[in-house]
Amino acid sequence: MTRLHRLTVDHDVDRVGTGPRPLFGWEIVTDEPGSRQTSWRLEVRDARGVVVWDSGVVADDRSVDIAYAGLPLAALARHRWRVEVETTAGPVTGDGTFVTGVVDADWRGARWIGAAEPSAAAPIVRGAFTLDAEPIEAYLVVAAGGLAHVELDGRPVDDSVLGPGFTDYDVVAQYTVVDLTDRLTRGAHVLTAELGRGFYGMRGRNTWNWETAPWHDDPCVRLLLVVRGADGEQTVVTDDTWRAVDGATTSDDLYAGEDFDARRRVAGVGSADTDVSGWPRVRMATGPAGAPEPQRQPPIVVAGHLEPESVVELGEGQWVVGFERVIAGWVEIEAEGAAGDVIELRFGETLEPDGTPNYEDEKGYFDGRFQTDRIILDDTGVDGPLRWHPRFTWHGFRYVEVRAPRLPRLRAAIVHTRAPRIGRFSCSDPLLNTIHELTVRTIVSNLHGIPTDTPKYEKNGWTGDGMVGARMMLQNLDTHELLAKWTADIAHSRHGAGAPEVIAPHGGWRMDWSPAPTWHSALLLVPWEVHLQRGDRDVLAAVWPDARDYLRFEIDRSPGGIAETTLGDWVAPDTDAGGGNPPEDARVAATAFLIAMCDTAARIAVELGEPADEWLAAAQRSREAFVATFWDADRAEVRGVGDDGYRQAHAVLALAFDILPEDARQPAADRLAADVRDRGDHLWTGALATKHILPVLTRFGHADAAVAVATQTTFPSWGHWVELGATSLWEHWKPESRSRGHYFLGTIDDWLYGDVAGLRPLAAGWRRAGIEPRVTAMSLTSAEGSVRTPYGDLSVRWRRGGEDLAPDEVELTCEVPVGITAEVVLPGVRREVGSGVHTLRAHV
Repeated sequence: MTRLHRLTVDHDVDRVGTGPRPLFGWEIVTDEPGSRQTSWRLEVRDARGVVVWDSGVVADDRSVDIAYAGLPLAALARHRWRVEVETTAGPVTGDGTFVTGVVDADWRGARWIGAAEPSAAAPIVRGAFTLDAEPIEAYLVVAAGGLAHVELDGRPVDDSVLGPGFTDYDVVAQYTVVDLTDRLTRGAHVLTAELGRGFYGMRGRNTWNWETAPWHDDPCVRLLLVVRGADGEQTVVTDDTWRAVDGATTSDDLYAGEDFDARRRVAGVGSADTDVSGWPRVRMATGPAGAPEPQRQPPIVVAGHLEPESVVELGEGQWVVGFERVIAGWVEIEAEGAAGDVIELRFGETLEPDGTPNYEDEKGYFDGRFQTDRIILDDTGVDGPLRWHPRFTWHGFRYVEVRAPRLPRLRAAIVHTRAPRIGRFSCSDPLLNTIHELTVRTIVSNLHGIPTDTPKYEKNGWTGDGMVGARMMLQNLDTHELLAKWTADIAHSRHGAGAPEVIAPHGGWRMDWSPAPTWHSALLLVPWEVHLQRGDRDVLAAVWPDARDYLRFEIDRSPGGIAETTLGDWVAPDTDAGGGNPPEDARVAATAFLIAMCDTAARIAVELGEPADEWLAAAQRSREAFVATFWDADRAEVRGVGDDGYRQAHAVLALAFDILPEDARQPAADRLAADVRDRGDHLWTGALATKHILPVLTRFGHADAAVAVATQTTFPSWGHWVELGATSLWEHWKPESRSRGHYFLGTIDDWLYGDVAGLRPLAAGWRRAGIEPRVTAMSLTSAEGSVRTPYGDLSVRWRRGGEDLAPDEVELTCEVPVGITAEVVLPGVRREVGSGVHTLRAHV
């Protein structure tokens, strides 16, 4: 049987809120081995059933990112599409829908509005309307400067939180589209929006200067509701007839926390029967200056809950509630008490010696309090217990200190961008399985519209962190659109000149980190990884003008081909637990990443049909300079000025980026492996080189050393964290690590997929896949993994020895989806395979 699966528009099933040129895709599922697609035909119809695009039959085996090429699409309307696919196993068809966003910035008169008199409190804006007829379709557009919690008739319009998405508001202002067709009826209705500050209107001082960002203003919102019935169209917009009132959220800050005074709750705010004639009218706001765009990344949602694992009473009115692991999110409380009773919640990832959570801001990054929520009760005997959680902040925590007259009921809410699991890995070593699961947990804790660098301390999109983590994000989780959006944020941070900033979006942080090509490389390496994993060519085209211009700037300020950087192999084991560069020449890492960027620029240029000579020549100049400056052939070492002995990172980066001459690579790898052994099977690398050390060792014949490092349980190692009780990944190898929710040292995961399971993309979108486990002769006896490619699930499992195998015999079984060709390699065996299930055996 052959069928179509996962019909997507802009990489989402039945997308609501597309751009003007949506992209279509589908997967083919069949039980016919060797099947392939031979042609397709796409047809798109508008809400009236009129065909707006018929592609005709296209002889093509692509089923990913087929761009719409028909008549201009109507705004805020549902369209239906159908694809007819011819395969060697027979014809198949599939259907889907999508809803367009705002077209040509036509907001039908909707205005930016905010509180009548701005204050610290989160305002609620309210508009009532009456529908004259039953709707056939109804779509609500939500744009905000800051965050907006929107309700229809007193109920949230969807399950998203902490939205719309965060951007450089002077460049882009995202909006969301919500389908309200099933929620609306003929008659009276009310729309309300409670507005939070987010990164747009932060008031408290913080080290990243968000409180003085160029766009900084009080929160505002713009809403447009389009309703179509049998008799025509009706619109509801935010304008000067709307009313505003301060709500019960008396302050909100992404770092400090949130205050809520239940005595100030506004009764009946979502009811059409409530008289609001005494409320002041809203203030017309300026709003973000950036171009309106539909939010492309998935929404942030409450993804799950945890019940308390422990409750310890520290004293009268003071408890510490513990949960099973470190998460990002908040707690939901159910509290009873007298009016005026105060509940204070303080969040931390670890416990101090006195048993309280580490909620203090040790480095003075913020004014006043940090990670603290305060709730004041009204008389809960009237309406029953107060049920509350914050709306405009989130915390990184495992423990919550509660100070209150009586202990409320708590449960933890896990909050992050919706990112379904699309990859899996397991093997015969339980420690590696644990490290993998902790890695995925930590990644999701850092997905909040952008990839962040700790949900507790920073919530910033550090570019180097996302650069090293992009592959494991994409292989484990559906993060395609999130990372594509974030690459635009990185480009926008240039504001048209020079290098990108080290965090993106960027709000004018006055600390100068320039030059930092190691971190700036994200502008090229992240979109290339998105392209490689997902086959997305548009992400390259979109970022290329900025990437190209930045790289020329970096080359010009790197005289003789040697680059400088303020950020080297950050948090190597011999650095301060609070972070820092290791005692080594940072020019080695800077130049290595300059070469990696030039090589990547050449690949992007070829993909986009442009000449690559400029980039190949620049790469060659820097390679020659690198070898002349840093390569010691007599010692087979990469050495810098001022290095504290042999530095593993230097060799790792030189080998990972193919910088050394061919005849020098194996000696350099052998010297690296010797140092690993001399250190008792330990790595000695930071965030940049840790990503590559195990693949490099494995590639050059030292898989035994790679496995020994991966399964190490003493400092520094992932296993050491596990031995110390880690429930997530840490920011530093040392137990004194500041954060317990940081993913950038978890890049062992790349090796688990690529060398242990043996899955690696050889061409964009996995059109050609490599299946080559390289540790089959080591202590591991089995492994399996899968990734959901744009063409479907690609999976592998292998085992060595067992009931029906000789001790040195390996059996590998892989399943390849239609559209992908795989090269399967085992010792002494190499086979090209198409779609279907394949089994091979070999001796190791």
